[in-house]
Amino acid sequence: MQLFWLSFGFGLVTASVLAVSAVGLSLQFGITNYINFAYGDFMALGAYITFVFNNEVLHWNIWLAIVLAAIVVGLFAVVIQRVILSPFARRFDKTFYVLIVTFGLSLILLNVIYSIWGATVRFYSVPINRALHIGPMLLTAYQLIVMAIAVVLMLGVHVLLKTTRLGKSMRAMSDNTTLAMTSGIDTKRITTITWFLSGMLAGLAGAVLGLTEGNLTPASGELFLFVIFAAVIVGGVGSIYGAMAGAVLIGLATEVSAAFINPAYKLDVAFVILILTLLFRPSGLFARSGKG
Repeated sequence: MQLFWLSFGFGLVTASVLAVSAVGLSLQFGITNYINFAYGDFMALGAYITFVFNNEVLHWNIWLAIVLAAIVVGLFAVVIQRVILSPFARRFDKTFYVLIVTFGLSLILLNVIYSIWGATVRFYSVPINRALHIGPMLLTAYQLIVMAIAVVLMLGVHVLLKTTRLGKSMRAMSDNTTLAMTSGIDTKRITTITWFLSGMLAGLAGAVLGLTEGNLTPASGELFLFVIFAAVIVGGVGSIYGAMAGAVLIGLATEVSAAFINPAYKLDVAFVILILTLLFRPSGLFARSGKG
């Protein structure tokens, strides 16, 4: 039973990282209708930029490094959208072509990261944390902070979408871009803001993923991307709240299952849940009639 609670605690941490990344991907897809296969590499880029700020060059505090890295990745995402993806989207009607472009972009970014930082496993410069007993669970201070960050961000996204003019414009674009444009919404501006926010969330998720796992590798974002897609699809593609719920389900399922099966197969649990969802509820377990 103790092993179950230990796995459950780490499942909450994984779910927190997954929720941040899944919401960013859902925002991106729900408004632009792009399936971004380079999203995992945006996460890896955020992790390595954090490493540069924290350990390699400036030796800044880890949390300051994470915030600045998230902003840098957000700006990078805007540049990628405007310079590469948007011209392809205007030229080709079918989203399939943009999907191929993001796949190629993923390969380029992965190799750029390898060429700059190499395949060596990297580590943040942070003090070693002692694990704390939180009820039956055992968590470090860093893991608790990551969970708190995820909760605050999810509440922030909820407030943004439900109460602000920007959020209402984003929801309008998610429902019908053409109608939103004819209603006077500056869709180009909303798209730019969306890519900045989703890029920030990707950079943040990649950095805290490296912090919770204790190491960085160039392929860590790509490996985690499958789990992100599973959470997004299980929750309901294009649904922000579905992505949050899917992240909790997949995060807990993968980590808790490791208490009962070989941990090497825990990602297969996410795959099984994904397949069952596609078979019995293709729209997603938490999908509603509209996106949001």
